[in-house]
Amino acid sequence: MNLIFVRKPAFPMLILAVLGSSRAFAQAPLEPAQLPARTTFYLIWRGTPPAEARKANSLLALWDDPGLAPLRAAIFQNMQGNSPKDSAAQPLTREEVEQYSSLLENSLVLGYLRKPDVKVAAARAEASDHPWNGMFFAYDRTGKELLLAKAVLRLRSQEKEQPKISQITIAGSPVLKIERKDSVTFWGEHGKYAVSAADPKVFEEIATRLDSKIATGSLAQTAAYQEAGSLVGAGVLEFFVRVSQLRDLAPPDSANSPVKAAPILDALKIDAIHSICGHLSLEGAKARVQGAMLGDVAPGTLFDFWPAGQLSTASLPFVSAETVSYTQGHVNLPALYEIIKRAVRVAMPQMQQGGTDMIEAMAAGRIGMPLSEALNLPSGEFASIQANPVLDPQRAVYYLGIRKKPETLRLIRSIFGDQLSSERNEGDTTFLKVSLSGGQGSTGVAQWNFFNLAVKPTFILGTSRNETLREFLAKSPATDAPARLDLPPAFVAARAQFPETLNSISFLNFQKIDWPGLKNRWITEARKISEKTTATAAQKSAASQVPDWLTNVNPEVFPRHLHFIAGASWKDSKGLHIDEWLE
Repeated sequence: MNLIFVRKPAFPMLILAVLGSSRAFAQAPLEPAQLPARTTFYLIWRGTPPAEARKANSLLALWDDPGLAPLRAAIFQNMQGNSPKDSAAQPLTREEVEQYSSLLENSLVLGYLRKPDVKVAAARAEASDHPWNGMFFAYDRTGKELLLAKAVLRLRSQEKEQPKISQITIAGSPVLKIERKDSVTFWGEHGKYAVSAADPKVFEEIATRLDSKIATGSLAQTAAYQEAGSLVGAGVLEFFVRVSQLRDLAPPDSANSPVKAAPILDALKIDAIHSICGHLSLEGAKARVQGAMLGDVAPGTLFDFWPAGQLSTASLPFVSAETVSYTQGHVNLPALYEIIKRAVRVAMPQMQQGGTDMIEAMAAGRIGMPLSEALNLPSGEFASIQANPVLDPQRAVYYLGIRKKPETLRLIRSIFGDQLSSERNEGDTTFLKVSLSGGQGSTGVAQWNFFNLAVKPTFILGTSRNETLREFLAKSPATDAPARLDLPPAFVAARAQFPETLNSISFLNFQKIDWPGLKNRWITEARKISEKTTATAAQKSAASQVPDWLTNVNPEVFPRHLHFIAGASWKDSKGLHIDEWLE
């Protein structure tokens, strides 16, 4: 993408604009009803939230809190540190960052138009000597004319090789044609909008559509867009991707290339996915993200990776009132394997397509059972449960549902081999200690960095510390126990908002976190990491100094504004859906 204006990392500045301004929402330069029907994807930013939404929203209130000032300053410093080391560009001052980020108080749209059909493409063949590039950018520059011009001039002046610039007219507007070594960009002002495109015909089409509220042959009239329903056409930030058209962005297959993209995409049945879409909205105290991958969920497509969903989850009984965070999901491992195998098979040359069978046979010999049998041993459910108030990763417990405990143990022994340090049985539980670094060789034992497993008849629990595993098992309910009645009330309320059958669900209770303790843990770990990467005593002494923002940030600012985050995903006849909110 070689749009003139989009040269610096835009996303950090977008975040600063979302959190750092109180302007009112505005209509985007191009709403979906105006975008061409051949739009492959778009990202619409409708401007920063209104003052009323800012006061009520938990996330925005957190950003405005004076106690977060050290973190805001650190984000600015990190943006400066991400500039290329060989860049001749002078770093922006903090005042300049705040000034330029205010450009995002206004609305914009970024997108890509699919290449026209053969007849149209032939008619414009002389317009450009470069391969098709349908990228475009449109920005409402109302009230930002001088600042935008200043930003563009600054970016242009810092290019190592000055481009060739000439002026032409497109759609009745003066346009700069910027020719670089490997690209051409067209930049101009059309009414109150700034427009940039990589092709003159794209510029013309976008400029023409900026003049009308509703256009014929628009994206909003296509079946893919209408299928998205309420997921599009709303929110402060909105995106839409027509997945089947992404194959147009792949480079053409070379006659001499052993790997062809088209057969692989066909084997993956990429056309079964119609779109990926969603939006971010502010709903009172909540910041909510809703999205979906929509399409044909018939068997044999990529949708097979996600099962239909569950009414209840086997790991839920392990959640209690003390649980700080819980993440659970279901996947279909045999289906994933079949999808990958299908793609690998067609990727191989014709004479080598039997190689997948050979690889599968070798793997089966290594683990002692057919791959299809091994992949069916997990039930597909996985979960992570954290009850430690300072979110110590060594105190997190991981859950994996299984079938056929004896066969699962045999598979574990085959996979880890000499990395198994110990194995013992206590009732229906088999405790295993696995070395993640080193193994038992003929010359002795060299093992460290252990991970502990407890294999039960229907699930496996894993954690870094044996003490944590023992404590967790001691507090756990019986295997067939129903979900506890002491679940966090916020989680119960969130669960009621989601469909009955879910593919995944998660929550994080910010009010259960010991924020001062978490800050101290981060400081300790920051010192340890820095000391490991230094050599001399002087370097180690300097490394023991933690970042200023971590030292100075007030940990009490977080629970003052953040209470709970919850999310879920589910699959239905239209596709896979996600819904997540924070307040």
